Amino acid sequence: MLKRLITTKFVFAAILSTVLVGCATQTTENKQAIDSSLASVTQSANVYLSAASNAKQPQERDKYLLLAAHAYINEANVSAADKLLVSMKPQLQPEPTLQAEWLYLSARVAEQTRSDADALSILNYPNTWKLPDWQRVTYHQYKARLFNQTKQPIDELRQLSSLSLYLPKEQSFEVNDTIWRTLQPLHEETIKSFMRDNSNPTFSGWLQLAYIAKHYAVDPSQLVRYLGEWQQANPNHPGAMKLPSDLEKALNAKPYKPQNIAVLLPLTGRRAAVAEPIRQGILASYMAAFDDQIELNFFDTNLGVETAYQDALAAGAEFVIGPLLPNAVEEMQALNEQELMTVPQLYLNQTENFTPNSDQFYFALSPAQEASDAAQKLYNDGISLPLLLVSNDSTGKRMAESFNSKWLELTEENAEIHYYDGGDQMKLTVQEALGVKDSQARIARMKELIGNNIEADFRSRRDIDAIYMISAAKDLVLLKPFLDVNFSVFADPVALYTTSRSRLSGNSTQSAQELNNLMISDIPWLMGANTETTMVNQLWSNWNNGQKRLYIMGYDSLELVSRLAQMRAFPGYQFNGRSGALSVDQNGVIERTLSWGKYQRGQLRSL
Repeated sequence: MLKRLITTKFVFAAILSTVLVGCATQTTENKQAIDSSLASVTQSANVYLSAASNAKQPQERDKYLLLAAHAYINEANVSAADKLLVSMKPQLQPEPTLQAEWLYLSARVAEQTRSDADALSILNYPNTWKLPDWQRVTYHQYKARLFNQTKQPIDELRQLSSLSLYLPKEQSFEVNDTIWRTLQPLHEETIKSFMRDNSNPTFSGWLQLAYIAKHYAVDPSQLVRYLGEWQQANPNHPGAMKLPSDLEKALNAKPYKPQNIAVLLPLTGRRAAVAEPIRQGILASYMAAFDDQIELNFFDTNLGVETAYQDALAAGAEFVIGPLLPNAVEEMQALNEQELMTVPQLYLNQTENFTPNSDQFYFALSPAQEASDAAQKLYNDGISLPLLLVSNDSTGKRMAESFNSKWLELTEENAEIHYYDGGDQMKLTVQEALGVKDSQARIARMKELIGNNIEADFRSRRDIDAIYMISAAKDLVLLKPFLDVNFSVFADPVALYTTSRSRLSGNSTQSAQELNNLMISDIPWLMGANTETTMVNQLWSNWNNGQKRLYIMGYDSLELVSRLAQMRAFPGYQFNGRSGALSVDQNGVIERTLSWGKYQRGQLRSL
């Protein structure tokens, strides 16, 4: 694991097989000479300072002083280490090994006393320096950790790529696995923009491999072809010597290629209106990529789920999309447990409890999943203390719990959540959450003591750096103004985020003006006008945003069919669908990463 690697300092013998930890201290009073190797710290700071005072050569003196500074850091006496490093700098010998160690230790001090960014600004070794392998390992390992802590994955990958070149084979395999895991969350376009970096062939080779894996995962023949070409062009690359295991699985996964697809939806009855946008989306996707070799049939679950499924099988179905409604999904799952289901299936909903099956997949426009994705977004944006204002209803509570679960995973801290009810209660909740009520109470007490002539402005909290609002659109148009008027003039504005539930219907610029500077998540297809959105608006002018999202869900569901097997075998593969960047987890659940937009001058603009 990276955490273990980056807290261990490697030192290599001539055969590069011995690894020593450079963080322990021990006494060796009986030794006549104190070891001056910078690779490991074995004495206390005082022992090294004594040895430095007796050193006859400047290089030897500097080594002992650097070891003393390192020992101080190990002893958590950072102040002493800082003073020692500053005092010795003017006379430090120009030997690269000594200069490098001084920069490394100075960065360690800066990290603990100032910031990760300050440490990174210090830790830069010239390419011309000739250094022992253990020192290169320490350098790249430490920089990788700092870039990880400052959420700079591309720079972290650069350092990990260089680190693996200086390690024995077993350790390098661990780093390679870390590199591959770090690459998986990155979007295909991000990878593409950096993969031509000729200054670091190992780094660019990893990005090229990740791009090939993501771009061609859906087509095994193309994947094999381009992987072969990449391996020929990079025969000595760590990834060519040993392909990542999940990539090997993707190569061996057999894609679904059904010639007969059945769709199970409520086509009649009171829930047919809910399913209609999905049906239209599936038809639009089918017509856009029309293949007369593929047959598409719809079956009505309102007449019975098992009946619809058996009719689909009788019609020759080789893959099933649906059902949609939760009770129908549960009934179908019961059939699955009885082993009455015989063809692969993409459910259009998800239940909390289910038994994973290698041929069963779950696709839902899950509000809870959207909230979890938002937690990741805020974390990536550098938010450290978000405040959640949440509608006090079942959907709001599920979304808040999902956000908090993800936030806890990312930060080991719970998010601060405030639930509001309608009417005046909303305003009171906002004031309590921002600390305004306490401030107003203090002002009132001061007026009682001093008199009403005192002039004072309330103060709102300054510790939070973002507010995430989980509300319906009708609530947001009240909630946002409440926030605006309850922020103290003494406090800096904080970042404001909300969910697709809050999005206004229609194109009222006047209403949107009130939401300026608010960031909102939604499906990419709804983030900007295009020929498809124009066509849908013309054909179904009465549809709201919710119905349009269902239409796109249907569109993507058909496009997913031929990709699902590879997506499950290769978790790093993302399909850039109209409903988001889609991937499949180990249980067959489709995970979505949404797009983000920001209201500016009364218009929602994609970020």
